[in-house]
Formats: sequence, structure tokens, C-alpha cells
Amino acid sequence: MRDTKICTAVVGAGKMGTIHAKVYDQLPESELTAIVDIDETKAQRLAEQYNCLAYTDCEDVLDKVDAATIATPTVTHLKLAKIFIKKKIPVLIEKPLAASVREGRKIVGLAKRNDTVVAVGHSERCNPVVQAMKRLDIEPKFIEANRISPYPFRSTDVGVVLDVMIHDIDIILSLAASKVKKVDAVGVNVIDEKEDICNARIVFENGCIANVTASRLALKTDRRVRVFSRQAYLSVDYFRKSGMIIKADPNINVVKWIQERKETDSFDLTTVNWPDLLHIEQLDIDDKEPIRLEQETFLKAVADRARSPEVSAEEGLAALECAQKILASVKKHKWKEKIAYDT
Repeated sequence: MRDTKICTAVVGAGKMGTIHAKVYDQLPESELTAIVDIDETKAQRLAEQYNCLAYTDCEDVLDKVDAATIATPTVTHLKLAKIFIKKKIPVLIEKPLAASVREGRKIVGLAKRNDTVVAVGHSERCNPVVQAMKRLDIEPKFIEANRISPYPFRSTDVGVVLDVMIHDIDIILSLAASKVKKVDAVGVNVIDEKEDICNARIVFENGCIANVTASRLALKTDRRVRVFSRQAYLSVDYFRKSGMIIKADPNINVVKWIQERKETDSFDLTTVNWPDLLHIEQLDIDDKEPIRLEQETFLKAVADRARSPEVSAEEGLAALECAQKILASVKKHKWKEKIAYDT
């Protein structure tokens, strides 16, 4: 690496590209070298903000950078990633990995053939509450995830599954740690041709079941997940970065305690405060910016091939494959309009 720092580039000067540029500029191990965007004005404006170079073609930065983040519309991911990977330049690709499973597999194949690090920007995996869940090392049997928000007026090239639900799909796959056995889903498009609301039920080979709902037509933002396991019950709020855990082992004598007192005529069950009987803990959550953690792990993997990014290309592909199964089920279960006839 040049002067011990990793020279980085951001491809895409839109909202996500702007966020990535800001974080790269702040990281001590990174030297933000270039901004690339087909809109020269946008590229120049962002480059001036961080005192780096502006380009309109990725080919122009290949001899200047050690790593790049691709934050462009999903349909361009394969084309742009190929330019860097063929030159063995590591890339972090914003989620989803690609516009289709076929394109995602091409990216994974390119990374393997060129022995190059490819990370996927599933930043929610780096959310402090998800990191806290990861440290618990639980084996979930049921997962319920809800991710709803007002219409974002971005990522209009994909529906709510690839835009929003893909976050929870990735997290659920990492928690379940099993192959997908079956998927059933239903979705509705209201604003555009792509689905705006979707609910999916995912059954895994190890018996874990996940119920996932995503909507970009809500009046408020709500991002929650509940996890049921033998070890504990978790309730997590991604948006507020808070979580609660009820561990099983400390509560095994609660029912016995209640049964013993029920046999006492003087005992009044209505006086029992149920939460007082449970072993409830607040999740130990670090307050770290998800994209910062995402980029740190990516750059560590670039500097040391023995390390892995937070979400690898293979994991990004697995999330994409599951998402495509959901979309196929939505298409299969497409709602048909009822025609009313006068009688």
C-alpha cells in the first residue's frame, strides 16, 4: 500500500457515495484519492469537498487506487466491479451485490479467479445491535423481522425486497446458519411496477423459521427483530439501537415458584409483577457507525488476506439468492384483481 495507507476511490457521487466518501476521509488507514461519477459536475463537487481527484471513468483510476467502493445503481454493479476485479483491486459493493443471481455469481466467480477481496455493503450487519446479537452466539428457532418506512424516493430501480428486505435476509441467514429449504411470500405494488410491500416466510433445513415483513409505504419508520432460541428470547430495535434479552436458564424455576404459591390460599396471583420474576438484561450495545465498521473491516481484509470483510461476496450472493426466491414466490402468488359484474 502507498505510504502504509490504502488509497481508496468511491464510485458514485449520490447519497450513499457521499456517505462512503465521508467515512473514507475520516479513517486513518484510508487516503481518499478519487471520486468517480458519470456526472462530471457531481464528481467534481464531491471531490472538492474532500480535496481529491474527480473522474467520470473507472478506467482512469486503476493505477491510482488500492481499493474502491461501488455505490451506484444496482444494475451497474457487475459492469463496474469487473473493471476493478480484473485488475485485482478489491471492491466493496453496495447492497444488493447485483441485479440478479446470475450477475451475482459472475462477480463471485471473478473474485475467486482473480483472488481479490470483494465485500458487500450490507451495513445493517454492522449495526451495533446486530453486532451485540452476534456476540451472544445463539441458535435461533424462530425469527420475526419487520422493516417499514415511508417511501424513500431512491433505489427505484428495485422493489422493496432488494432495496429494504435484503438487509434482514442477510442478517437472518447469518443467524440461522443453515441452507434455505422453502420460501413462501406475497407482495403488493402500489406506487410503481415493483413491489412496495412484502411478507415472506423462510424455512431452513435446520428447522429454523423466519417471518419477514418489509414496506416502504408506512407513515413512520420501524425496524425490529425478535429472536426465539433455546438459550434466550431477544427483542431488538435497529432504529433506536436498543435491545432486550430474556435468558432461559435463570428462569427455569419461575413456574415452579408460582405453582407452589398457587397452593397457598392467601397468595394472590394478581399481585405478582411478571417482569420481576424474569431475568431480563439490556443488550450491551456499542455506539459505532455501521458504515465506518463496514469500511474498517473491508480495509483490514485488503491489508491482511487472512481476514475477511464483515459481509463477503459469497454471503452477499446467498442473500441475493434468497431474495430472488422470495420474488419468485411473490410472482407465483400474484394478486389478481377481481372484476365486479352487475347481476
